[in-house]
Amino acid sequence: MKTLNSEKVYGGPEKIEARSLMYATGKLEDEIGKKPLIGIVNSFNEIVPGHFHLRTLADAAKLGVAAGGGVPVEFPAIAICDGMAMSHEGMRYPLASRELITDSIEAMTLAHGLDGLVLIPNCDKTVPAMMMAAARLDIPSILVSGGPMATGHYGEESTDYSTCIEQISAYKQGERTEVEVEEYAKKACPSCGSCSGMFTANSMNCLAEVLGIALPGNGTVPSYYGERLAMAKEAGRRAVELVKDNIKPSSIFTKEAFENAIRVDMAMAGSTNTTLHLPAIAHEAGIELKLEEFDKIARTTPNLCHISPSGAAHFDDLYFAGGIQAIMNELSKANLLNTEIVTINGKTVGENIKGKTIKNKNVIRPISDPYSKEGGLAVLKGNLCPDGAVVKSAAVTKEMMNHKGKARVFTTMESAVDAIYKGKINKGDVVVIKYEGPKGGPGMREMLTPTAAIVGMHLDKDVALITDGRFSGATRGAAIGHISPEAAEGGPLAIVEEGDIIHIDIENRKLDIEISDEEIETRLKNWVKPKPNVTKGYLVRYSRYVSSASKGAIVE
Repeated sequence: MKTLNSEKVYGGPEKIEARSLMYATGKLEDEIGKKPLIGIVNSFNEIVPGHFHLRTLADAAKLGVAAGGGVPVEFPAIAICDGMAMSHEGMRYPLASRELITDSIEAMTLAHGLDGLVLIPNCDKTVPAMMMAAARLDIPSILVSGGPMATGHYGEESTDYSTCIEQISAYKQGERTEVEVEEYAKKACPSCGSCSGMFTANSMNCLAEVLGIALPGNGTVPSYYGERLAMAKEAGRRAVELVKDNIKPSSIFTKEAFENAIRVDMAMAGSTNTTLHLPAIAHEAGIELKLEEFDKIARTTPNLCHISPSGAAHFDDLYFAGGIQAIMNELSKANLLNTEIVTINGKTVGENIKGKTIKNKNVIRPISDPYSKEGGLAVLKGNLCPDGAVVKSAAVTKEMMNHKGKARVFTTMESAVDAIYKGKINKGDVVVIKYEGPKGGPGMREMLTPTAAIVGMHLDKDVALITDGRFSGATRGAAIGHISPEAAEGGPLAIVEEGDIIHIDIENRKLDIEISDEEIETRLKNWVKPKPNVTKGYLVRYSRYVSSASKGAIVE
């Protein structure tokens, strides 16, 4: 074992002042600077259901560290619930919090000379943020997530957060009473854990497993299972071994690992937000991951899963069907995975997935019988999005795969939602929401509310939505986001006018406005940049430095 970071900070007569402060926390003499000091990064809070139970996982991880011969020291990280932030000004903060979390872990780790980390996230931005921190710091690290919540049930219906938000439209149309809607809300999210569909949190928890920074099962073992606690304990013990063997994230986060992650992402039809987070993690690891690579891999990857919102199955179904390891095993049968790369448990991908077969073919299709020959996400290009746009194609109805309609233009999410609920959007329209990108928002707000309103108003087979904002993994329908360059930077989306004809061709990966190049150039020349939505606080700094969505919305 190489010299410990903690020994440099706390060891020897010259460091008695640092040791004195450690003694103040109850540490023993033979622990300080002599055993691996492992940071337990716990994103627990009492607001977010995905994080509400993480104290128990942190305690289990600490037991594992101690059993492995290390010294655990716990510190917190913030965690914002996208679902609670939805539809108001708070939604400007979740994506921006990714950088706050990464920076704070860097600060705590380097300021206190930690030797290794056990990272305990669960929801949307906390998962990629902690992997970004691991890649940036490049000290021995292992991630163990909080796990998915149970599937809800309302009568004979399976429910989750996405179906819950669609009930707003049902209420407004008189299809459900206020009492019924409230009862539905009580049933939709029945336990702690990340929301039970293939939304962003679960997508990233699964991809942490694929990348190899988390143990097998990380993505699908339910939050309330003893197996999840055992995983946390094993992660703690393994963290000490990683320090002793000097195994760093740089040996895990390879280009081949990211390619595997994109491959599985396409097979399972993950959240469109993965096209933001995987490039950001790769960037911290010194690897360039272009948006085009997602589409290239999608073209040759069969879609094997339709988990909510793409289908009726939920994450406990995926767990019982064999989980991510079974999906990976299916992909390996067609030589679509690199099985030789090493993961955090010391085994190769091939060793981990050996014998991991499908238990329910209604949840995970065999590779010989996929839902489609191409993956669940698609990257579009065209005169509206020269740098790209993203859609979860697996969640789009057949009727909307090729659509041409009149633009109905809005400059805020709220104004679009109001128009949808008031019946001002007609069949065939294309709802356009601009100035909601990383800089323009700022913060690139999720657009689940307007897409859920479109579904709830029974327009999902007739109306599309395009935006430079992003979508929740819970979104379904012809919802095209991440349009780049964004409107606030003078991208073509900025000059779309009411009544312009928008042509969406998902199969051929095209998104165009049907006006001449000369007209586009004239409009851009006359375009006036709008005043910023935010004039003070963290988001002003964030908007100044954040990059395009096509680059992962990294802060440069």
